[in-house]
Amino acid sequence: MIKEQKGQSMVEFALLLPLVLLLICGIVDIGRLMFAYASLNMTAQEAVRLGGLGSSDAEIETYAKDHLIIGNPDDLEVTISPNESARKSGDNVKVALSYELPMITPIIKGIMPTPILSVNSTIRVE
Repeated sequence: MIKEQKGQSMVEFALLLPLVLLLICGIVDIGRLMFAYASLNMTAQEAVRLGGLGSSDAEIETYAKDHLIIGNPDDLEVTISPNESARKSGDNVKVALSYELPMITPIIKGIMPTPILSVNSTIRVE
């Protein structure tokens, strides 16, 4: 007795396709997070460099927001310490950047809270 198996591969494909798509979307999300973190870190390093060279707090914040390439610059939180009036040569200046990056994978978006990426960098004022 021979059984027909013409639809078997189509059923297997239909069962595995959602899992494969979820895996691919998860990989894309992880890649976005890694890229965003690296980009934010580089922006913080360049912004703190401006502070070390004597730029004002407004110039540092403007630079950080202008060079953000991962999303809306208005959502970027820039913290500079100490403030411009308290900085003097030989002190350290610290720039901290924080950005909330939403996930794009629907199931992961429902399970995990939105990750908040935060980086900081410190340099000595010249």
